[in-house]
Amino acid sequence: MYPEYKETREYLQHATANAQDTGMFTDATPLLDRCHHPLVRDLAWLLLAPDLIAMPWPGRPSRGVLGLADDDRVAGWLDELETWPQALEDHVGGTLQGRMGLYHERLWQFLLAMAPGTELLAHNLRIMDGRITLGELDLLYRRHGEASIIHLEVAIKFYLGLAEGPSDDRAQARWIGPGGADSLAGKREHLHRHQLRMTERPETREAIGATLGARAPSTATLSAPSSRVAIPGVLFAPWHHPLPPPREATPDHLRGLWLHWRDWYRYRHGLPRGTRGIRLGKPHWLALPRPERLLALRELDTQLIAYFRTPAAPLQIVLWHPEAGWRRVFIVADDWPRQIPLPPRT
Repeated sequence: MYPEYKETREYLQHATANAQDTGMFTDATPLLDRCHHPLVRDLAWLLLAPDLIAMPWPGRPSRGVLGLADDDRVAGWLDELETWPQALEDHVGGTLQGRMGLYHERLWQFLLAMAPGTELLAHNLRIMDGRITLGELDLLYRRHGEASIIHLEVAIKFYLGLAEGPSDDRAQARWIGPGGADSLAGKREHLHRHQLRMTERPETREAIGATLGARAPSTATLSAPSSRVAIPGVLFAPWHHPLPPPREATPDHLRGLWLHWRDWYRYRHGLPRGTRGIRLGKPHWLALPRPERLLALRELDTQLIAYFRTPAAPLQIVLWHPEAGWRRVFIVADDWPRQIPLPPRT
């Protein structure tokens, strides 16, 4: 176990040791609503959110594997983090001004290290062939009481669907990042063809053995560490244009919609009276904000007008109404997309 996690982990394990196992939780809202600290909220969202797609690889570690299968145990674990968030702040805080992917990875590192059922063994393990970098393993962990090592690749993605674009309307290449630099198809293929297959290389087994030392299992077990993938996020469909989910999309993936700035007022006037909203700033695109942080639409309008007065990057907002619930919306400049990535070679 990483030394910096040891004290906090023992504290959380003591706090949740007596919880009873009562089954899986299907609706994340009550568990998320008990959290006020923004980092704890994002960690809770990561624990509870579904993945975007189901690839031909094993998925993320389940709540049962993490030792957090029942709601009472999760609630107690999150409550203790709310009371004592320093370790989470120290581990994640340096990424709050950086890339969302790095922030997301740090949350996973903390989760695997601190959850009652798992042990984080290594992260960002570089695989070398001499002086040539072959790749990097995001996370290595194992379950308590088991010798086998598991390799987990993680990615968090927010993709906007194109009404017209590469291939047919269910193609993963139709779903692109807000900046237009990547697509769901490209990320999926890179994970499938490269990152998840890194454990098949002898250089990877050597690197794992050298990194873990005495903590490594036997050579026979180490020869074939299993790979898993976690890819949470949100898929945003175009407003006023039907677009089916992409192939491999999970049935419960998180959904939103996107629209051009020129269409904002038409969309806004269709919202129920009393709707409130707020802009989401990176890296806090994960958990929905608490309702008390939301603004009246006229205040949000003022911010949006100022934002889109000059050329602007796509902006994610959330809207909430007591009866209509939550909506995630991406608003993009009227000339979006400025680029569309080519479909990957398969």
